[in-house]
Amino acid sequence: MWQANCRRMHNIADWISGTVMGGCVGRSRMDGPGSAHGSTRTKKRGARNEPLKKDRPKWKSEYPMTEGQLRSKRDEFWDTAPAFDGRKEIWDALRAAALALECNDLELAQAIVDGACITLPHGSLTESYDELGNRYQLPAYTLAPPVNLITETSGESKLSESAQKQVQPPPSREEFQLRVRLSTGKDVHLTASLADSIAVLKKQLEKQEDIEVIRQRWFFSGKLLTDKTRLQDAKIQKDYVVQVIVNINPSVIPN
Repeated sequence: MWQANCRRMHNIADWISGTVMGGCVGRSRMDGPGSAHGSTRTKKRGARNEPLKKDRPKWKSEYPMTEGQLRSKRDEFWDTAPAFDGRKEIWDALRAAALALECNDLELAQAIVDGACITLPHGSLTESYDELGNRYQLPAYTLAPPVNLITETSGESKLSESAQKQVQPPPSREEFQLRVRLSTGKDVHLTASLADSIAVLKKQLEKQEDIEVIRQRWFFSGKLLTDKTRLQDAKIQKDYVVQVIVNINPSVIPN
């Protein structure tokens, strides 16, 4: 899997070099250090910008994860991340930098970050800003595999997934604050448990924000969540963000 990622990284990096990096570097050379445009961009990005560190986050998945599952989880994130916040070209640059870092090519990762005018306040890709001041956050699974990653051959993949479903624990009733991001730009926190269905949470959102259930469409990792789906079914944890599109026309039936 990681060899394939390295090949993908070089392909993406080549594309980034000709688009995002080229445009940003070109502007920097044209503006010069003393120009008004250059000073405005520096102010927006903030004074603190640490060099990229080679250390990657260590994390443990809620369940043993296969390489294929990790790859799918990452693809879903990168495909849906630009939908609500930030600029697509910056997301593309962060993706290329993350792959370069995973392949232990710190120099290339730093070049991609610098070329795209990305600021790293803590020297990590987990939090960054573009030259316009937009904030970007990357979950740990996009930067490193879990410590309980299962290495498998393609022939064992289906068997492992089947075994995982059999040992999956029942939904937890422990409550936590679920972060919901509305298409209006507002973030809302709902009291939820892994056993709650989307239908239950829709009613809670209706009561809390006065948004009719029929006007709500819930998405996670690019997938539409049906009313019968439970949070555990969609592998939604308390630190994740669920996106809700609010339809202006209440006659539209979401599910």
